[in-house]
Amino acid sequence: MTEPTRYQTAPVELPLRLDLREPTPVDGCPGCVELVKVRERARAGGDMTTVTDCNVYMRRHPEGHG
Repeated sequence: MTEPTRYQTAPVELPLRLDLREPTPVDGCPGCVELVKVRERARAGGDMTTVTDCNVYMRRHPEGHG
C-alpha cells in the first residue's frame, strides 16, 4: 500500500466579496430594466443563483454600462 499524498502548503482561501454592491440599471436601457425585473422576481422566490446571474449580466452589459 502506498502512502497518501501530503501537501506542504496551506489551502488557498478565497475572499467571499460580500462587500460588493449590486449593479444599478442605467436609465433608459431596456436591457438593464429587464435584468432588474428578473432579479427582483428571483429574489422574491429565493433563487439566489438567478440573482447572481443577473448581477453578472448587468456588470458585463454589452454597451459597457451598469
